[in-house]
Amino acid sequence: MAYPDDLLSDGEAVVLHKHPHWKMLLVPYLALVVILGLGIWGAILVQDLSWAMIAWIIIGALALILTIWLFIVPFLRWRTTHFIVTTDRVMAREGIVTRTGIDIPLSRISSVRFEHGLIDRVVGCGTLIIESSAQEPLEFDDIPNVEKVHTLLYREVNDNPYDDHKAIDGRA
Repeated sequence: MAYPDDLLSDGEAVVLHKHPHWKMLLVPYLALVVILGLGIWGAILVQDLSWAMIAWIIIGALALILTIWLFIVPFLRWRTTHFIVTTDRVMAREGIVTRTGIDIPLSRISSVRFEHGLIDRVVGCGTLIIESSAQEPLEFDDIPNVEKVHTLLYREVNDNPYDDHKAIDGRA
């Protein structure tokens, strides 16, 4: 899904647009399977009761509430979280109802690094850490292909000439 062009400045182009890694959805999908399994099991248990219809309604309502809370909300949170690198800046946007965002001009980035543990390496994601000249380091978790994103961001910063720009590796 492309980032809306009307939110970019003149001459700015999207270089990279990613959602968090799919590993963020493992627990919500597991919750969905458990909710469905327990709901079916509960419906089978109460089918011979005289008040089975009421029990089914209660089971269905409970399953619906749990599905919204444990699956739909995390899925929408994942879907509405964006990590974008453009020719001018790095942007992060997230939120369903209340949207938050941060923009870091490429000229302000002083260093970029990444971290990923064993599980992250197996599934192909990691944490991207961006240090800018004015703020504490910003960490972006669960970035897919974090090493490639790191390299791409490094190239974008170094390929864009700025007057007061420091290279990512600390050399002028």
